[in-house]
Amino acid sequence: MSKVIGAIVVDIDKCKGCELCVVACPTDVIDMTKEVNAKGYAYAYMINPEACTGCSHCATVCPDGVITVYRTKKATA
Repeated sequence: MSKVIGAIVVDIDKCKGCELCVVACPTDVIDMTKEVNAKGYAYAYMINPEACTGCSHCATVCPDGVITVYRTKKATA
């Protein structure tokens, strides 16, 4: 049996800080930084990476397509 582990990569320079990904995440993995990007927007990041399941809800709702989701299988004993 294997468990799926997810991770996201956010294109920080293109993120506009709309927070739709934060609301869409069912496992509360994403939050907004206190820092800002070159355009002056707070951007999304993984605050709780171990909880990511790779569901891709965040990437689906992102209006600018700045989130890439990765999934890997981890074998469980």
